[in-house]
Amino acid sequence: MEGRPLILVSNRGPVGFIDDGEGGTRAERSGGGLVTALTGLIDLVPALWISAAIEDGDFRVAAEADGPFPVPGAGRDTAGRFVVMHPEVYERYYNVVANPMLWFIQHYLWDLSNVPDIRDEELAAWSEGYLVANDIFADAVVDALATSPDAVVMIHDYHLYTTPASIRGRAPGAFLHFFVHIPWPQPDYWRVLPPHIRDAIIAGLLSCDIVAFHTQRYARNFLLSCEDLLGLEVDYANLTVRYRDRTVAVRHYPISIDADGFSALATSESVAAEEATFLRRRRRHLIARVDRTDLSKNILRGFTAFDVFLDRHPEFHEDITFFAMLQPSRQDVPEYVEYVERITELVSRINTKHGNTDWMPIDLRFENNLPLAVAAYKHFDVMLVNSIFDGMNLVAKESMLVNERDGVLILSENVGAVEEIGAYSLVINPFDVEAQVEALHQALSMPRAERRARGDAIRKVINENDIARWLQAQVADIEHIRGRAVLPPHGDG
Repeated sequence: MEGRPLILVSNRGPVGFIDDGEGGTRAERSGGGLVTALTGLIDLVPALWISAAIEDGDFRVAAEADGPFPVPGAGRDTAGRFVVMHPEVYERYYNVVANPMLWFIQHYLWDLSNVPDIRDEELAAWSEGYLVANDIFADAVVDALATSPDAVVMIHDYHLYTTPASIRGRAPGAFLHFFVHIPWPQPDYWRVLPPHIRDAIIAGLLSCDIVAFHTQRYARNFLLSCEDLLGLEVDYANLTVRYRDRTVAVRHYPISIDADGFSALATSESVAAEEATFLRRRRRHLIARVDRTDLSKNILRGFTAFDVFLDRHPEFHEDITFFAMLQPSRQDVPEYVEYVERITELVSRINTKHGNTDWMPIDLRFENNLPLAVAAYKHFDVMLVNSIFDGMNLVAKESMLVNERDGVLILSENVGAVEEIGAYSLVINPFDVEAQVEALHQALSMPRAERRARGDAIRKVINENDIARWLQAQVADIEHIRGRAVLPPHGDG
């Protein structure tokens, strides 16, 4: 493989491969904001994207390629490489440590009087699963650095916290950049984990040259963790940490969306087809939410607030619908299966209590239908984003960008997006059901001029701070700290 100046590393890559039923494989583009966000970068610079083989087709491609392979539909000179690990290693790495252990810690989801219990199974999952998997990712990076020693290595998210330390030990001159896409909690919450685990996580990140987060709050929490848990020297003014005679930069870059691309999607034929059906059923007022059925999304409290709202405001009866499109998430995890059951039961109870033969207050859909979601984005009066904690939450940005009804955004104070657009939203505490009831009424009663002014201000922020700006800010810091360019002049390669 020819040298490439960029190496991307993430658990899931830009494409996955599934069996096509005819003895071959078919590529499918991976979902999620990370792949979309990084596509703009790999369009500009030759890149190698290292990810885990997950589907049967991935393993077949990995075996046939025995190294890098072309990525269908990616940049002009982007290669993929799958790392292959034993299924038991992947199970422990992904389904015990990364999810739920780290995910629950970083979203403050553990019921600490009962869970977690850190026993032999969890300790083995860390040492024989997470650490082993991260070393396998690091092996692939070190191998790639042998032919591209000047490459910038950009590692993404909580699955790979110890990968940088494994790389640094074998490639001390490598430039390592790490982006954490989920919240970073305050230091004391990390004490849920045994010291050797939490210390290895922080030390792994500090093996990088830059550690990046979505928000100032999460960057500050990381600096506090370095100081409180590892006793390190922290420079809060310059956002740096001294670790093993190196200075590590800690930065925050709020991720955004491809504003032009998403606006184009909103006018597409697929969205128009969903709109036609959607609008035929629309009542005078529409509340909407679009989420995965993740415990962090706080779906139950949102529906409870709507129940109380209907109790107190009978004048809205039969004139309002709460449209909720929820994408089932992690249905192999018992807590998530139970959560879907509780959502279904609560919605049924609310619809039975308030509804009648002609009106169902909550229109609940368990599906993943982007055109339908965008149709709802265009026509809501209120968008509810009340997550317990959230790294950024791109639904808040996508929905407000394309809304055509001067809709109002209700936004949790613990969502990353609040740092950018909270001033123009109705900001609530996600645990305060009464505040959410009041916010629903305030939003639905707000004068049109105020609604329009708030929406216009949010759209201005989104259009100015789009996904290109997010990438440019990171590249600029990498070039400044590294002392040389990442991208070719004028995007030429």
